[in-house]
Parts: sequence; C-alpha cells; structure tokens
Amino acid sequence: MNIGKIVQVIGNVVDVRFPEGKLPKILTGLTVTNPGISDEEDNLVLEVEQQLGDGVVRCIGMDTTDGLVRGMPVKDTGNPIQMPVGPETLGRVLNVVGRPVDGMGPVEAKKYYPIHRPAPPFTEQDVSVSVLETGVKVIDLLVPFPRGGK
Repeated sequence: MNIGKIVQVIGNVVDVRFPEGKLPKILTGLTVTNPGISDEEDNLVLEVEQQLGDGVVRCIGMDTTDGLVRGMPVKDTGNPIQMPVGPETLGRVLNVVGRPVDGMGPVEAKKYYPIHRPAPPFTEQDVSVSVLETGVKVIDLLVPFPRGGK
C-alpha cells in the first residue's frame, strides 16, 4: 500500500508527499483518519487534483479538514472515488463519497461506478420527452417541467 504524509493544509486543500516514484494519478482517491470528524478509521476522502512535483500532490478534501496536521499518514486507494449504483440506491441520500447520510444503514449495492467516467453514448440514453407532474395544477399548466431534466 502506498502511504504518504501531509505537508500542508489550507482550508479544504491538502498537500501530501509520497515516496519518490509512487505518486498517485490525478483523480485518485486517498484516505486519512481525521479526528475532527470521528474516531472511525479512514473517515476523510481526499481526491488528487494536481501533481506539484518533488513527490507532492495537491488534493481536495471531501469533508472538513479541521483536525488534520502535518505528518499524518495518508493512504493511496489506487482507485478514483466510487459511488454505489443500482436499485439499492433508489430513495437513499448519499454524500459526495457514496456513504449514506439518511440513517437507514449501509447501502448493499452490487455495483460501484467511479465519479469521473465518460457519459454513456447517445444510443444508450432515453430520449423520450415526458412531463413531470408536480401535483400543483397551476404550475403543471403554466410551467411544465420535462422529466429527467436538470
């Protein structure tokens, strides 16, 4: 396992030094135990955003970095941050790293997809247009919302 050390913390930006030749790739997930969040092991996920040189990478913290200090060990997961997908996630509330925050227990997903992946081709996307019914007749009449839009 590739382990580095925190060299600088500025807000949610964390710089981590790794041994020479073991630099993690950009968009790789790193984990660190942050006592400012909880006593749980590896409770903070960092994502590598930039390689600064001299074995140092710049990361973004996906939760509070209060409690991190220089010299703390950081583990390289070797993979990008992944989210659970599938019918098991319907109706669930997940945080940015895929952990449930709705108090309904862990998500028993069978598949996990990286958060940075290519969009599906247009041939696999549903292009049918339908209207989302809000239940408020005035809104449905005057400002209909397309289903699946942002």
